[in-house]
Amino acid sequence: MAQASSTLMDPPIEDLLDKVDSKFTLVALSSRRARQINSYYNSLGEGIGVIVPPQVSSVSGKPLSIAFEEIAEGKATYTRPDPDAVAEGEGDPGAVVADMSAEVPADA
Repeated sequence: MAQASSTLMDPPIEDLLDKVDSKFTLVALSSRRARQINSYYNSLGEGIGVIVPPQVSSVSGKPLSIAFEEIAEGKATYTRPDPDAVAEGEGDPGAVVADMSAEVPADA
């Protein structure tokens, strides 16, 4: 029986792909969330409270690693645009929207 090989990624790519429907969705969701996390860290001290802070406590301070951990824990999810709304011109046909709750963790 074949054993799963260890990867350098934590969480493993297999776990991340179980949370999304395709590799493209994983790339789009993680990159969008990583940009949001990076913007959050860049705006600290400026009083801008629009961006949702990281939803997990991570050993790594890298935005992409934090985004992957949020996806693995189910804190960063996505919604596809409604095909009917796109046909009526109300949405972006290529958009994958990252759904983040506006709740700020108690420790933030």
